[in-house]
Amino acid sequence: MSDLKSPALLYFKGLLMLVCGVLAAGLLVAQLPDWTSVALLAIAIWGFCRAYYFAFYVIQHYIDPQYRFAGIGSFVQYLWRRRR
Repeated sequence: MSDLKSPALLYFKGLLMLVCGVLAAGLLVAQLPDWTSVALLAIAIWGFCRAYYFAFYVIQHYIDPQYRFAGIGSFVQYLWRRRR
C-alpha cells in the first residue's frame, strides 16, 4: 500500500478523525454526564495529545534529528532499539 499523497484525501482523513473523536467524546459524556467524567476525558485527551507531540516532534527536532517516525509502531521500535 502506498502513502496517501492527495491533499483532498488527507483533509478528508483528518476530518474523519475529528468526527470520530467528537462522536466518541460525545457518547462518553452522554453516558456519564457529570463534571468529573468530562474533566477526566479532557485531561486524557490533553495527555495523549502531548504524548503524540513528544513522540513525533520533540524526539525528531530536539533529541534525534536523524530519525523520522512513520507512526506509533515506528516510535515503539525506536524506543526498543535505543534501550538495547
